[in-house]
Amino acid sequence: MEGEIKNLFQVWILAITCLTYCYHISARISAGIPRLLSFLPIIYLFIILPLKLTTIHLCGFTAFLLVWLANFKLILFAFDHGPLFPPPSKLSHFISISSLPINIKPSSNPSHRNPKSSSGSILLAIKVFSLALLLHVYNYRQYLHQNVILLINCLHIYLFLEIGLATCAAPVRAIFGFELELQFNEPYLATSLQDFWGRRWNLMVTGILRSIVYNPIRRISTRAIGYKWAPLPAVFAAFVVSGLMHEIVYYYLTRAPPTWEMTSFFILHGVCLIVEVAAKKLLSDRWRLHRAISSILLLGFMIMTSVWLFCPLLLKNGVSERMITELYSFSNLIKNKGLLYYWFWHEK
Repeated sequence: MEGEIKNLFQVWILAITCLTYCYHISARISAGIPRLLSFLPIIYLFIILPLKLTTIHLCGFTAFLLVWLANFKLILFAFDHGPLFPPPSKLSHFISISSLPINIKPSSNPSHRNPKSSSGSILLAIKVFSLALLLHVYNYRQYLHQNVILLINCLHIYLFLEIGLATCAAPVRAIFGFELELQFNEPYLATSLQDFWGRRWNLMVTGILRSIVYNPIRRISTRAIGYKWAPLPAVFAAFVVSGLMHEIVYYYLTRAPPTWEMTSFFILHGVCLIVEVAAKKLLSDRWRLHRAISSILLLGFMIMTSVWLFCPLLLKNGVSERMITELYSFSNLIKNKGLLYYWFWHEK
């Protein structure tokens, strides 16, 4: 594990160096195809960098940040769009925004503090505790049904992703004093697919997909089928791209050829979301389910489709067992390092 962490530092030092190049070259090359061509070597390098890592957690998270978010942000920036435009005045800001899953609020003021930050910290602490609790639950996995373990794995992924994103945002918020947009908005409170995917789940990805896929497709569709129905093909295209990107990230975890369950999962959700949006447009809010009922239906749909298409991927190539083993390794590393630091300072 220590060797993997050393590789992680090497990957990110090189990534920061590449982003420094992008920051300086963008000021000398006009927006459009010329700037995109100047970014292509960096985009390619970001694609191969995660291959240096082998663990599920570190490789998967690095691939998500570099291959997906950073590359999409650079493509948008090449055409003067996205969170990097207008370009930040400081290199450190540019590197933070491009490499981390953050988005600075347009009205951000370093002296302003979000009154919800304290409640957010409490929720984050609860999620950290929940992830630690899963570590103990895994000790009894031989007594649990396989589907229960897979659902626990899904919870494990969600908690690790949300804690990881919050950990990335914390230094930027503390050092620069920026007010950042939400990364997750309590997805377990969602009442519909539109609410879950559009307003609550992994909002950094939602914003990027909206800029790079949804908005262009919607503009094209408006000319063909009109303003009212133009969002539907745009939504479907965004889910297709999301599915393909998840498939790519999964490849980094397993290095195995794709089997397309991940893409099928997102295409299915995209189709169902389109049906949901179309039904709302046709009914014009004349008929609406109670919030409690819609939440239960959504939860059932998420569990059913996850067990059918998403969870089986955790069994392939030993992903589930590797996740559990790595969680124990991380825990032991933190404990050992903590004891080492305590001994060092105590002796001093």
